[in-house]
Amino acid sequence: MDVKNDQTSTAQADAKPEAVPAEKKKINPGLKLVLEMGPLAAFFLTNWKFGIFPATGVLMVCVVAALAMSWLLVRHLPVMPVVTAVAVVFFGGLTFLFQSETFIKMKPTFVNIIFGSALIGALAFGKLLLPIVLDSVMQLKEEGWRKLTIRWGVFFFALAILNEIVWRTQSTDFWVSFKVFGIMPLTLVFAMSQVPLILKYELKDDEAKDAPEHF
Repeated sequence: MDVKNDQTSTAQADAKPEAVPAEKKKINPGLKLVLEMGPLAAFFLTNWKFGIFPATGVLMVCVVAALAMSWLLVRHLPVMPVVTAVAVVFFGGLTFLFQSETFIKMKPTFVNIIFGSALIGALAFGKLLLPIVLDSVMQLKEEGWRKLTIRWGVFFFALAILNEIVWRTQSTDFWVSFKVFGIMPLTLVFAMSQVPLILKYELKDDEAKDAPEHF
């Protein structure tokens, strides 16, 4: 009897506690806004004072600096800022290489097409990439994720078309202003308009535990 008790005690002592997944760190919302809007503000001010080429160089430096700061703070890089930064550096480099502002103007078009295509394309194969793209911690029913994915995919394509119209028909200064004071407010308004859908399909705490992984 004592032997069994000793064996049970030993097994319990040797049993390792179940690992608890570390919660992903989040940046303070105010600081996150600064990291997102800072490069755009610097781009706008530099273009206003010195022109599009110096502004492009400043934007390239600022987006990389913002990514580095984000990594230092949370040891995690959201997909959307990473893709955007890569595109800025790539198209910015082409802008300087060919001395043509057309490339930096086309950057938003390509980035939005990439996001829209990734979301809709993955959905066609039964994958939901929207939580990754938006760095989201929301828990929604599958129907909700699908509807939200389609809406964001269409929105990204709409932004791509809108950017093409603006840069091809308006001056450089107007395009820069539109990029800073047009696209961001449009994105914010669109995101806020999705709140009713999110609330409708949001999973409760007990439902979220049993929700399947889609990505």
